[in-house]
Amino acid sequence: MSTPIGAREVARRVLDRIDKDRAWATPALDGELARAGLDERDRRLAAELVYGVLRQRARIDRALAAHANLKKTPPKVVTALRIAAYQLLFLDRIPGHAAVNDAVAAARAVGGPKVGGFANAVLRKLSTQGEPPLPAGDLALEASLPAWILDELLRAAPDEARAGDIARALAQPAPLVARVNALRTTRDALIGELEPLGITATPLDAPMALRLEGAGDPSKVASFVAGRWTVQDLGAQHVALAARPRAGQKILDACAGVGGKSTHLAELTGDQAVIHAADLSATKLGLAGETAQRLGLSSIHRITCDLLDPDAPLATDYDLIVLDAPCSGLGVLRRHPDAKWRMQASDVPRLADLQRKLLDAVVPRLRPGATLVYSVCTFTRAEGPDQVAALVARSGLRLEHEERTWPPDADGFYLARLTR
Repeated sequence: MSTPIGAREVARRVLDRIDKDRAWATPALDGELARAGLDERDRRLAAELVYGVLRQRARIDRALAAHANLKKTPPKVVTALRIAAYQLLFLDRIPGHAAVNDAVAAARAVGGPKVGGFANAVLRKLSTQGEPPLPAGDLALEASLPAWILDELLRAAPDEARAGDIARALAQPAPLVARVNALRTTRDALIGELEPLGITATPLDAPMALRLEGAGDPSKVASFVAGRWTVQDLGAQHVALAARPRAGQKILDACAGVGGKSTHLAELTGDQAVIHAADLSATKLGLAGETAQRLGLSSIHRITCDLLDPDAPLATDYDLIVLDAPCSGLGVLRRHPDAKWRMQASDVPRLADLQRKLLDAVVPRLRPGATLVYSVCTFTRAEGPDQVAALVARSGLRLEHEERTWPPDADGFYLARLTR
């Protein structure tokens, strides 16, 4: 019989996979949790440790480097030290000795008593001395952001003060945001339904958006299972709202993914449009189908295809196309903090080129007078306003509206609405 593993060991395994194999945090964590069989409390702790270390890694490594040469430390020991340091520096509900003892045992398992003693010495010093004072004005370190990402933010944000607020917000956990299914309930009715369950629901700046606190796992909430709401960040909700879809339209949700925007478009049209949800991934479209079924929507038709293929089985007379394009994802670092250590500045022009190709592939599928909504969950100018300006120049489309959403109020999205 295998020995049960705890939350901290799950977190170590996930972070090791991210560093060694460039695994994505969310699926790696989901897989390890499924194998570990932890109770709900330990599942939450494992997730907190994984995402917390990823959000604060620059500060954690700087604090550890005051007492150890991390470059000469075995990678698995570095992971154990990071997890313990996160608990010591950023969590106040976990006893310091529990974090230290667990990390020392993990280090000893990797390198024997000597390495265990090294880990113990490092963490005891950190526990006593705390984090070294942050240098004044070092926003990249304060927000644990690679310098190139901060540079992109400073170029895009309304002003330097706002950029600082956004950068700090990107290092914090994202809220749970619900999109109320208007075909099955009202926002006020759902607020009243959730309140007796201890779930606080606060209206946000979108007609059916609610910030939820105390909900835990949505899949265990009866109203979620019954399709009266789904999870979608406020920034993502702005995309379908900006599209202004109408009943009877023929709509393409290009790069539909797991169907967040497809289902929103269906709800906004009273489930009375024809919506083609296209994506390269049949797996993602399968999840989109499950969500549509849970929400009671029947107007979405899933199409697995490559948008760049001229023979893709798509129409050429859409009234509305929504292209939420693959991007650098810098606007959703609260949810996917591993991306800031995975992405490089050189990835931005590569992704911008893909976005250009996707735009050029879908524009001919618009009927005259039709609408295109382009969106990305990032804030680089190359993937946002510069991309749209170039599209207008070469296509003759007319730009009607552009907007951004920013943390902490929402994920960081750029969107533009254009007409042919």
